[in-house]
Amino acid sequence: MIRNKHKLLRTFKSRKNEEINVRQDPLYDNYGQNIEAFELIFDNCSDVIFRSFLLFGNTRATIIYIEGLTDKEGIENFVLVPLMEKVSTTKQSINDVIEDKIPVSKVNKVISFQQCIDSISSGNPILLSEGVKAGFSLGLAKWEKRSIEEPTAEVGIKGPREGFNESIEISKSQLRRIIKSPSLKMLSLKIGRYTNTTIVITYIEGIADQTLIDEIVSRLTGIEVDGILESEYIEELIEDNAFSPFPQILSTERPDVVCSNLLEGRVGILVEGTPFCLIAPISFFSLIQSHEDYYQRFIVSSAIRWLRYLFLGISLLLPSFYVAIMTFHQEMVPTNLLLSMAASREPIPFPSIVEVLIMEVSFEALREAGVRLPKQIGAAVSIVGALVIGQAAVQAGLVSSPMVIVVAITGIASFMLPRYIAGIAIRLLRFPMILLAGSLGLVGIMLGIILIVIHLCSLRSFGVPYLSPLAPLKTEELKDVLWRAPFWMMDKRPHLTGKTNLNRQSDGQSPKNHK
Repeated sequence: MIRNKHKLLRTFKSRKNEEINVRQDPLYDNYGQNIEAFELIFDNCSDVIFRSFLLFGNTRATIIYIEGLTDKEGIENFVLVPLMEKVSTTKQSINDVIEDKIPVSKVNKVISFQQCIDSISSGNPILLSEGVKAGFSLGLAKWEKRSIEEPTAEVGIKGPREGFNESIEISKSQLRRIIKSPSLKMLSLKIGRYTNTTIVITYIEGIADQTLIDEIVSRLTGIEVDGILESEYIEELIEDNAFSPFPQILSTERPDVVCSNLLEGRVGILVEGTPFCLIAPISFFSLIQSHEDYYQRFIVSSAIRWLRYLFLGISLLLPSFYVAIMTFHQEMVPTNLLLSMAASREPIPFPSIVEVLIMEVSFEALREAGVRLPKQIGAAVSIVGALVIGQAAVQAGLVSSPMVIVVAITGIASFMLPRYIAGIAIRLLRFPMILLAGSLGLVGIMLGIILIVIHLCSLRSFGVPYLSPLAPLKTEELKDVLWRAPFWMMDKRPHLTGKTNLNRQSDGQSPKNHK
């Protein structure tokens, strides 16, 4: 036995730098060797428990589990109590007797070290017994989970009040509760050499394009990293252009948003340990749409959507327009307003471009400080800080009053975008636009706009043009882009995602048919 133990020790330790490839090997025929192998694998792991007992009073057996991830009461009541009872001689094999005796709903047979390690790491204990080459994975995982709460990043007046949490099992059940159809498919993958994170690809069979599903699976299976800690890891590894400031994958923590996108032929990607679900493919207009657009009357939704487009332009271009006009094109400003602005700028020692950059950088710093601080003081610090610093800067002659107004309007406009990731892209592009305006005036602004449009036209999200359905033009699909049409008019799914099943409602939904 000692010789075998030293042989196992050499086998496992010699392969430690190769991530213990022996774990892919099947379990040994010898029960003692299996226990010694697992003791070496979980060496210096004080939270891994080896509970040995006599199976049916005459056969050695061991349960291996991780304390804190496994239901210990379930092990005692549903495993140890029935299996430690002495039974009369039976013709059944030990496998059959174990499966008959354990009152656990989920019992899977595992045959390799890696399968056993995956099960133990997921909270499901492994039962090994003498005379059986395979092990039994028992569905007794139990750990502390955060309760379902209202989404914090996508707050709304109407609509469901629940969001995803870090448990992927709960997230899957939330989707199942909304889409009650076996056509909702969920493919599970494991990614990460050390974290072994569960990734679930979800889609609706018959609506999502199979080519899209195969492409997403191909990109995910090609990931080989040490670990996945958040969905952003996945997003950066599978998106088409990682150097673009614009996201090509949508991130949401609302189950209703995921389900609405699945019904349009898109694919969702759930990541264990994060409350955000990734959605692909998307377009630029997906970032402008909000879940509340579909929970209120279409007239109101359309008006608010146009307001977002307006403030999107203000957020990107207002500071650069101010710099261009005050530096190169003063003739565009009415005389009375120009005299007032000139009097306000008279004590300022900096040119307008430096003035704008100082205020914009200060505003972004205050915004980030407000986000990172505790909720109780974060809002107060950001608002009071902006007021105090702005007023002090004007009185000190560092910036002019019109500049404070421009920066304040720009900041408010950036909050109009419903997607945080879209707002970050606009905030980043604002600075090169200011530099172009300060160098070339309105010509520089037009040059910047042309470069941004060219970049957007070249972007793809899993093969789908980023500006679709505007470029290439799909007039039928513009009814949910430039405005939000009534539901009875949106009878077709987006062509590039749901082309296998274009119709999403039957004819005759118009109110005209109700008369």
